[in-house]
This record gives sequence, C-alpha cells and structure tokens, in this order.
Amino acid sequence: MTRPGSLYLIPAPLGPHPENQVLPDHVIKTVYELNTFFVERIRQANSFLRWIKHPVPDYKCRFYEFNKHTPGEDLIEMLSLLKDGVNAGIITEAGCPGVADPGSDLVRLAHESGIPVIPLVGPSSILLAVMASGMNGQAFSFHGYLPRPGLQRTERIRQLQNESAARQITQVFMETPYRNNSLMSELIRELSDGTRLCAASNLTLPDEQIISCRVSEWKKKKYDLDHRPAIFLLMAAEAETATGVKGKKKPTHKRKRAGK
Repeated sequence: MTRPGSLYLIPAPLGPHPENQVLPDHVIKTVYELNTFFVERIRQANSFLRWIKHPVPDYKCRFYEFNKHTPGEDLIEMLSLLKDGVNAGIITEAGCPGVADPGSDLVRLAHESGIPVIPLVGPSSILLAVMASGMNGQAFSFHGYLPRPGLQRTERIRQLQNESAARQITQVFMETPYRNNSLMSELIRELSDGTRLCAASNLTLPDEQIISCRVSEWKKKKYDLDHRPAIFLLMAAEAETATGVKGKKKPTHKRKRAGK
C-alpha cells in the first residue's frame, strides 16, 4: 500500500521584500524539497519560489491553480496526488493558507483521507495586528470582509461594537484596499468616542503603519489608507449599566426588619 504524501501549508510574505525577513530557514528548506504546489495564482507562486531561490526551475515544478471557485473534481485530482505519495504544498498570494485565503477545503479533504497536514511558520496579518493593537488577545473574533458600503455595513459596524462591549472581545475585520478610507470614515462616524480602533497596514513591509487609539483621537488625525492592505480592529468600552458606571452594578439595599 502506497504511503500518502504530506500537505504543507506554506506562508507567503505579505508584500514585496528585497530580502527575506519573515520566513524561518527551516520553512525555506522544507519548500526546497517540494516540486508540486497547489496555488492561488501560478504567476505569483513562481515569483515566490524565485524569491526564495528554489533549486528546482519553475518549468520542472507542477502547479495546480485553485481558489474559492475551483470545482470539486479538481480538488479530488489534487487529493489523488497526495494519496499516491506526492508531497505537495499550498501557496496563496500572501499570508497563511486557509486563513482569509483559499486552502481550507483541500485541507479538510486531506484530513478526511488520513493525509498528514503540516502548517509552516510565517506571517499572518491577522495575528500580527492583534499582537500590535493593545486590545484583548485572549478573546478576539475575525469577521473577514464587511458588507459593501451602505446600510448593511453600517448596521454591521454597530453590531460589532455592541457585541464587543457586551463580551469584551476584540473584533477583527478587513476591507478591499481601495475602500479603506471609506470604511475608516464610517468607523469614526458610527463608533462611540470611547471605543478603541486600530488600523494596521502594510504589515512587515518597510512602510508598515499601526495606529491604535480611541475614536475620539482618530477624529483629530489625518490618514490615508487607500491601496494599502490593512487589518482593522475595534474594542468597545464595557457596556454601561443602569447607573451609567461602567463595569459596576447598581447597589441594592435590603430593607431592615422592624425593631432592628
């Protein structure tokens, strides 16, 4: 019986780097041993392999392109390679496969087929943003992309703030880069002054920018996040009780019995 291959989850840099400052040596050495790749975009994957100086020329590597629209039969073909003993890796455009990027469907099929899944260490814009935000890293929720601009997005922003206030969790989300400024304007307009808001853009790149402060302070700032990949985070102040004092319950008074 053929021993199955392993499926490696290969993180890619979050943007162009002249030299490697984000991937450990053991990750690069592991990728050097692979010549079969399931990729979001072949051209982007070729650039990544050339960047790490992969010893196998790209024309000798096997690439299988996949994304969220890839039909099931193509995934089954990729899975069959792993079942036949081929070690292969998933490479997305940036960051970690399966986290706000394609990959989870193939990973799930691999688990169901008894194929080892091996995640490799690398940059995740989501975790980096949570680390740098100063917000609650014990309890946070990633929501992906918010709805397009309009009433639905406005309602979603309010919902995220209310949920954060009630549960004291950090809310993490993203936007298409060319709509970042529009989203920031709405966040500043709709969120309470006491809510903390963080915008972390171009993480790990030379022009990285991380600003985390209350909405009241954001209202005094100038910003330009358009066309800069960014992660947004918010954490509301604790929900107010009937007394208007945050985090404290309204005191109760017991009625004294007669004669005491």
